[in-house]
Amino acid sequence: MLALATLGFAVNFWAWALLSPLGPRFKDILDLTAFEQSLLVAVPVVVGSLGRIPVGALTDRYGGRVMFPVVSLVTVVPVLFIGLVGHSSLAALLIGGFFLGIGGTAFAIGVPFVNAWFPPAHRGLATGIFGVGMGGTAISALTTVNLVNDHGTATPFVLTAVVLAVYALLAALLLRDAPGRTMPSGSLGRRLATTARLPITVQASALYAVAFGGFVAFSVYLPVYLQTAYGLEPADAANRMAGFVLLAVLMRPTGGWLSDRLGPVRVLTLSLGVVSVTALMQSFTPPLAPLGTIAFLTMAAALGAGSGATFGLVALAAPADKVGSVTGIVGAAGGLGGFIPPLIMGAVYGLTDSYAIGLVLLALTAVAAAALAVTTVRQGLADRTA
Repeated sequence: MLALATLGFAVNFWAWALLSPLGPRFKDILDLTAFEQSLLVAVPVVVGSLGRIPVGALTDRYGGRVMFPVVSLVTVVPVLFIGLVGHSSLAALLIGGFFLGIGGTAFAIGVPFVNAWFPPAHRGLATGIFGVGMGGTAISALTTVNLVNDHGTATPFVLTAVVLAVYALLAALLLRDAPGRTMPSGSLGRRLATTARLPITVQASALYAVAFGGFVAFSVYLPVYLQTAYGLEPADAANRMAGFVLLAVLMRPTGGWLSDRLGPVRVLTLSLGVVSVTALMQSFTPPLAPLGTIAFLTMAAALGAGSGATFGLVALAAPADKVGSVTGIVGAAGGLGGFIPPLIMGAVYGLTDSYAIGLVLLALTAVAAAALAVTTVRQGLADRTA
């Protein structure tokens, strides 16, 4: 069940990230401004983020066995729309990107689904392994540009649509919800309102907005950054972004595993501290080889570990019948955390011809999140455990 859920997460995230590698191409073809390009790659992120709130609550009610096939099939529609007819104008791309965001909601299905299959002592590692599915963005980064160059714009979209449809069929046939899964009571709106007031929801949302939000932001904006700041070719920039994503993906289960053993607060504090140092280092735009590469790869490792640790925290503190709802809200915060930085980076560069201010803001935000983890979150977790 863990393997099937991880596969579904990866396939939907592959679809969710299709526009990012093509951002520079659409910028040239459609003569977009830096802000319009940032908006294009950010729209699927914000929709996929906000959509996790209702999808997480629906997963609490109906289970992953129903929700994984449904979300996968629905995502096929915008993928085919963009690939076949929707790539000729900014308006069409924004409409397609809006509905493409549905693929990003798969995260809120998988965490409660996986969480129910494992005992508390192993949930950090289990949800961390599930988080490897965010490597679907790396699949997009490695294949999309090359497929477009070799076979035309429609090719990666049609291929992804076929994979989504096949997965939906497999999920409908093979997925099973955990025996004894806790069923929530009450209406969807009432459950979401109750969940939003939980301290763990607020605290984990703030932490995930920085950890996973930072990952999402760079996974969609790094190709633009590398081309603008270092003059890389599109394919080279996309490949380097894929390396960033893969390292973050590999570190996510490590962060969950360490949380099971050391506690999520310690892992989060260290991870966020590393992010602040590397972001400040990169604000000076050091040479890409080796300092820039070291800074971004270290940041990727820290963001991945911090993302895994956040759901180690959720696994310990969220009520069993609200894991999906908590995950939906926390996941939305993470996605929204990834929506804002590309817009800020694009706007800052447009005003100053430099990314330094945006990276300094990231460093300061990571410091504030680490302070939250080591004070309020640590005390809250101790109280709940007691």
